Amino acid sequence: MAKTRTKHESDDGLAATGAVDAQPTHDAGGAPPARMSNRVYAEELAKLQVELATLQEWVRRKGLKVVVVFEESDAAGKGGAIKTITLALNPRIARVVALPAPTERERSQWYFQRYAAHLPSAGEIVMFDRSWYNRAGVERVMGFATPEEVQEFYRSCPEFERMLVRSGILVVKYWFSVSDLEQERRFQARIADPTKRWKLSPMDLQSRARWVEYSMAKDDMFRATDIKQAPWHVVNADDKKRARLNLISHFLSLIPYEDLATETFVLPPREPDRGYVRPPLDEQTFIPEVY
Repeated sequence: MAKTRTKHESDDGLAATGAVDAQPTHDAGGAPPARMSNRVYAEELAKLQVELATLQEWVRRKGLKVVVVFEESDAAGKGGAIKTITLALNPRIARVVALPAPTERERSQWYFQRYAAHLPSAGEIVMFDRSWYNRAGVERVMGFATPEEVQEFYRSCPEFERMLVRSGILVVKYWFSVSDLEQERRFQARIADPTKRWKLSPMDLQSRARWVEYSMAKDDMFRATDIKQAPWHVVNADDKKRARLNLISHFLSLIPYEDLATETFVLPPREPDRGYVRPPLDEQTFIPEVY
Protein backbone atom coordinates (compact mmCIF):
# COMPACT_ATOMS: atom_id res chain seq x y z
CA MET A 1 0.00 0.00 0.00
CA ALA A 2 1.36 3.41 -0.92
CA LYS A 3 2.42 5.63 1.94
CA THR A 4 3.05 9.36 1.83
CA ARG A 5 5.09 11.26 4.37
CA THR A 6 4.72 14.98 4.93
CA LYS A 7 6.76 17.45 6.94
CA HIS A 8 6.42 17.10 10.67
CA GLU A 9 4.08 19.82 11.95
CA SER A 10 5.85 19.95 15.31
CA ASP A 11 9.29 20.88 13.92
CA ASP A 12 10.60 23.78 15.95
CA GLY A 13 13.95 24.05 14.18
CA LEU A 14 15.93 25.29 17.19
CA ALA A 15 16.10 24.11 20.75
CA ALA A 16 17.29 26.46 23.46
CA THR A 17 20.79 27.63 22.60
CA GLY A 18 22.04 28.87 25.93
CA ALA A 19 24.51 25.99 26.18
CA VAL A 20 26.01 23.32 24.00
CA ASP A 21 23.46 20.75 25.03
CA ALA A 22 19.94 20.44 26.24
CA GLN A 23 19.03 18.56 29.38
CA PRO A 24 17.29 15.20 28.98
CA THR A 25 13.54 15.20 28.56
CA HIS A 26 11.62 14.46 31.77
CA ASP A 27 8.01 13.63 32.36
CA ALA A 28 5.61 15.81 34.35
CA GLY A 29 6.83 14.31 37.60
CA GLY A 30 10.41 15.32 36.97
CA ALA A 31 11.74 11.78 36.50
CA PRO A 32 13.69 10.76 33.39
CA PRO A 33 11.84 8.45 30.97
CA ALA A 34 12.16 4.74 31.64
CA ARG A 35 14.98 3.00 29.80
CA MET A 36 13.80 1.50 26.51
CA SER A 37 14.18 -2.27 26.36
CA ASN A 38 16.31 -3.85 23.65
CA ARG A 39 13.26 -5.70 22.36
CA VAL A 40 11.14 -2.58 21.93
CA TYR A 41 14.07 -0.74 20.38
CA ALA A 42 14.73 -3.54 17.89
CA GLU A 43 11.05 -3.75 16.92
CA GLU A 44 10.71 0.00 16.36
CA LEU A 45 14.01 0.21 14.52
CA ALA A 46 13.01 -2.64 12.19
CA LYS A 47 9.85 -0.72 11.20
CA LEU A 48 11.78 2.48 10.58
CA GLN A 49 14.43 0.71 8.53
CA VAL A 50 11.74 -0.61 6.20
CA GLU A 51 10.60 2.97 5.76
CA LEU A 52 14.19 4.11 5.13
CA ALA A 53 14.53 1.49 2.39
CA THR A 54 11.25 2.71 0.90
CA LEU A 55 12.43 6.31 1.03
CA GLN A 56 15.73 5.32 -0.55
CA GLU A 57 13.94 3.81 -3.54
CA TRP A 58 11.80 6.96 -3.86
CA VAL A 59 14.93 9.13 -3.86
CA ARG A 60 16.56 6.93 -6.49
CA ARG A 61 13.58 6.68 -8.81
CA LYS A 62 12.64 10.37 -8.54
CA GLY A 63 16.20 11.63 -8.89
CA LEU A 64 16.19 13.56 -5.61
CA LYS A 65 19.36 15.01 -4.11
CA VAL A 66 19.63 14.96 -0.32
CA VAL A 67 22.38 16.21 2.00
CA VAL A 68 22.27 15.38 5.71
CA VAL A 69 24.74 17.15 8.03
CA PHE A 70 25.53 15.53 11.39
CA GLU A 71 27.25 17.64 14.05
CA GLU A 72 27.66 17.21 17.79
CA SER A 73 29.54 17.95 20.92
CA ASP A 74 31.86 14.96 21.35
CA ALA A 75 30.42 11.65 22.61
CA ALA A 76 26.85 12.67 21.77
CA GLY A 77 26.17 9.56 19.64
CA LYS A 78 26.43 10.96 16.12
CA GLY A 79 28.51 8.07 14.77
CA GLY A 80 26.22 5.38 16.13
CA ALA A 81 23.17 7.12 14.68
CA ILE A 82 24.76 7.31 11.24
CA LYS A 83 25.65 3.59 11.36
CA THR A 84 22.08 2.77 12.37
CA ILE A 85 20.64 4.72 9.45
CA THR A 86 22.93 3.11 6.89
CA LEU A 87 22.33 -0.49 8.00
CA ALA A 88 19.31 -0.86 5.72
CA LEU A 89 20.52 1.35 2.87
CA ASN A 90 22.45 0.77 -0.34
CA PRO A 91 25.89 2.43 0.00
CA ARG A 92 25.80 3.30 -3.70
CA ILE A 93 22.74 5.47 -3.05
CA ALA A 94 23.21 6.56 0.58
CA ARG A 95 26.87 7.27 1.27
CA VAL A 96 28.71 8.68 4.25
CA VAL A 97 31.36 11.38 3.84
CA ALA A 98 33.82 11.72 6.75
CA LEU A 99 36.72 13.85 5.57
CA PRO A 100 40.10 13.88 7.32
CA ALA A 101 41.96 17.06 8.21
CA PRO A 102 42.58 19.19 5.10
CA THR A 103 45.87 18.93 3.26
CA GLU A 104 48.08 21.93 2.59
CA ARG A 105 46.62 22.15 -0.90
CA GLU A 106 43.06 22.00 0.40
CA ARG A 107 43.80 24.70 2.96
CA SER A 108 44.67 27.02 0.09
CA GLN A 109 41.34 26.39 -1.67
CA TRP A 110 37.97 28.07 -1.26
CA TYR A 111 36.82 26.75 2.10
CA PHE A 112 33.73 24.91 0.81
CA GLN A 113 35.52 23.43 -2.21
CA ARG A 114 36.47 20.05 -0.78
CA TYR A 115 32.98 19.55 0.61
CA ALA A 116 31.28 20.56 -2.65
CA ALA A 117 33.13 17.74 -4.41
CA HIS A 118 31.07 15.22 -2.41
CA LEU A 119 27.61 16.68 -2.98
CA PRO A 120 24.97 14.27 -4.29
CA SER A 121 24.03 13.59 -7.87
CA ALA A 122 20.43 12.81 -8.79
CA GLY A 123 19.11 9.85 -6.80
CA GLU A 124 21.62 10.08 -3.96
CA ILE A 125 21.63 10.75 -0.21
CA VAL A 126 24.93 12.05 1.17
CA MET A 127 25.48 12.07 4.93
CA PHE A 128 28.29 14.29 6.20
CA ASP A 129 29.83 12.90 9.39
CA ARG A 130 30.98 16.38 10.37
CA SER A 131 31.01 18.94 7.62
CA TRP A 132 31.87 22.51 6.70
CA TYR A 133 30.74 23.40 10.24
CA ASN A 134 34.19 22.35 11.46
CA ARG A 135 35.16 25.97 10.91
CA ALA A 136 32.54 27.21 13.37
CA GLY A 137 33.47 24.60 15.99
CA VAL A 138 36.80 22.89 16.36
CA GLU A 139 38.70 25.24 14.02
CA ARG A 140 37.46 28.27 15.92
CA VAL A 141 38.02 26.90 19.42
CA MET A 142 41.39 25.29 18.71
CA GLY A 143 42.72 28.26 16.76
CA PHE A 144 43.00 26.44 13.40
CA ALA A 145 41.08 29.31 11.79
CA THR A 146 41.60 33.02 12.34
CA PRO A 147 38.80 35.21 13.75
CA GLU A 148 38.50 36.76 10.29
CA GLU A 149 38.06 33.33 8.68
CA VAL A 150 35.39 32.42 11.22
CA GLN A 151 33.48 35.65 10.59
CA GLU A 152 33.68 35.06 6.85
CA PHE A 153 32.25 31.58 7.43
CA TYR A 154 29.29 33.07 9.28
CA ARG A 155 28.65 35.36 6.32
CA SER A 156 29.18 32.86 3.52
CA CYS A 157 27.75 29.62 4.96
CA PRO A 158 24.07 30.70 4.81
CA GLU A 159 24.56 31.79 1.21
CA PHE A 160 26.32 28.54 0.35
CA GLU A 161 23.42 26.52 1.75
CA ARG A 162 20.80 28.71 0.07
CA MET A 163 22.65 28.12 -3.19
CA LEU A 164 22.48 24.35 -2.62
CA VAL A 165 18.75 24.55 -1.94
CA ARG A 166 18.14 26.68 -5.04
CA SER A 167 19.98 24.06 -7.09
CA GLY A 168 17.50 21.40 -5.96
CA ILE A 169 19.38 19.85 -3.01
CA LEU A 170 17.51 19.21 0.22
CA VAL A 171 19.80 20.23 3.09
CA VAL A 172 19.02 18.68 6.50
CA LYS A 173 21.13 19.61 9.55
CA TYR A 174 21.16 17.71 12.85
CA TRP A 175 22.88 18.73 16.08
CA PHE A 176 23.24 15.98 18.70
CA SER A 177 22.74 17.43 22.16
CA VAL A 178 24.00 15.66 25.28
CA SER A 179 24.00 16.79 28.89
CA ASP A 180 27.18 17.45 30.81
CA LEU A 181 26.73 14.43 33.10
CA GLU A 182 26.03 12.04 30.23
CA GLN A 183 28.99 13.30 28.23
CA GLU A 184 31.23 12.71 31.27
CA ARG A 185 29.87 9.18 31.65
CA ARG A 186 30.52 8.36 28.00
CA PHE A 187 34.07 9.71 28.07
CA GLN A 188 34.84 7.65 31.16
CA ALA A 189 33.36 4.56 29.48
CA ARG A 190 35.62 5.07 26.48
CA ILE A 191 38.67 5.38 28.72
CA ALA A 192 37.76 2.16 30.54
CA ASP A 193 36.84 0.06 27.48
CA PRO A 194 39.76 -1.02 25.21
CA THR A 195 37.33 -1.46 22.30
CA LYS A 196 36.23 2.18 22.54
CA ARG A 197 39.53 3.94 23.18
CA TRP A 198 40.03 4.51 19.45
CA LYS A 199 37.17 7.02 19.74
CA LEU A 200 39.32 9.21 21.97
CA SER A 201 41.85 11.69 20.63
CA PRO A 202 43.66 14.68 22.14
CA MET A 203 41.09 16.83 20.29
CA ASP A 204 38.23 15.00 22.01
CA LEU A 205 39.75 15.57 25.42
CA GLN A 206 40.23 19.24 24.61
CA SER A 207 36.56 19.48 23.69
CA ARG A 208 35.74 18.37 27.22
CA ALA A 209 38.24 20.73 28.83
CA ARG A 210 36.98 23.65 26.72
CA TRP A 211 33.30 22.94 27.20
CA VAL A 212 32.38 26.61 27.73
CA GLU A 213 34.27 27.73 24.62
CA TYR A 214 32.55 25.07 22.54
CA SER A 215 29.19 26.12 24.02
CA MET A 216 29.75 29.71 22.98
CA ALA A 217 30.92 28.64 19.52
CA LYS A 218 27.83 26.48 19.03
CA ASP A 219 25.54 29.34 20.10
CA ASP A 220 27.19 31.72 17.63
CA MET A 221 26.99 29.09 14.90
CA PHE A 222 23.27 28.62 15.44
CA ARG A 223 22.61 32.34 15.41
CA ALA A 224 24.43 32.74 12.10
CA THR A 225 23.37 29.60 10.24
CA ASP A 226 19.90 28.57 11.44
CA ILE A 227 18.20 29.69 8.25
CA LYS A 228 14.70 29.06 6.94
CA GLN A 229 15.96 27.15 3.91
CA ALA A 230 18.14 24.82 6.03
CA PRO A 231 17.25 25.00 9.74
CA TRP A 232 19.06 23.21 12.53
CA HIS A 233 17.25 20.27 14.13
CA VAL A 234 18.40 19.40 17.65
CA VAL A 235 18.42 15.75 18.73
CA ASN A 236 18.15 15.10 22.47
CA ALA A 237 20.80 12.38 22.60
CA ASP A 238 21.12 11.49 26.29
CA ASP A 239 19.25 8.25 25.50
CA LYS A 240 20.94 6.76 22.44
CA LYS A 241 18.11 4.41 21.54
CA ARG A 242 15.43 7.08 21.64
CA ALA A 243 17.72 9.54 19.87
CA ARG A 244 18.23 7.17 16.93
CA LEU A 245 14.56 6.33 16.61
CA ASN A 246 13.48 9.97 16.91
CA LEU A 247 16.04 11.10 14.36
CA ILE A 248 15.05 8.50 11.76
CA SER A 249 11.37 9.26 12.31
CA HIS A 250 12.01 12.97 11.86
CA PHE A 251 14.14 12.47 8.75
CA LEU A 252 11.41 10.36 7.16
CA SER A 253 8.91 13.14 7.87
CA LEU A 254 10.90 15.69 5.88
CA ILE A 255 10.51 14.05 2.47
CA PRO A 256 7.05 13.22 1.09
CA TYR A 257 7.46 9.74 -0.39
CA GLU A 258 5.41 6.78 -1.51
CA ASP A 259 5.98 3.05 -1.48
CA LEU A 260 6.75 2.46 -5.14
CA ALA A 261 5.96 -0.91 -6.62
CA THR A 262 9.19 -2.88 -6.72
CA GLU A 263 10.22 -5.62 -9.10
CA THR A 264 9.21 -9.12 -8.09
CA PHE A 265 12.15 -11.49 -7.91
CA VAL A 266 11.86 -15.23 -8.56
CA LEU A 267 14.89 -17.39 -7.87
CA PRO A 268 15.56 -19.51 -10.99
CA PRO A 269 16.46 -23.19 -10.67
CA ARG A 270 20.15 -24.01 -10.75
CA GLU A 271 21.42 -25.35 -14.06
CA PRO A 272 22.32 -29.06 -14.26
CA ASP A 273 25.86 -29.85 -13.17
CA ARG A 274 26.68 -31.50 -16.55
CA GLY A 275 29.27 -33.73 -14.90
CA TYR A 276 30.94 -30.96 -12.91
CA VAL A 277 33.24 -32.35 -10.19
CA ARG A 278 34.30 -30.06 -7.36
CA PRO A 279 38.07 -29.99 -6.67
CA PRO A 280 39.18 -31.88 -3.54
CA LEU A 281 38.67 -29.80 -0.41
CA ASP A 282 42.22 -30.51 0.76
CA GLU A 283 43.50 -28.46 -2.19
CA GLN A 284 41.94 -25.32 -0.70
CA THR A 285 43.06 -23.34 2.32
CA PHE A 286 40.26 -22.95 4.85
CA ILE A 287 40.45 -20.68 7.85
CA PRO A 288 40.78 -22.45 11.24
CA GLU A 289 37.40 -23.22 12.84
CA VAL A 290 38.23 -21.89 16.28
CA TYR A 291 34.56 -21.59 17.25
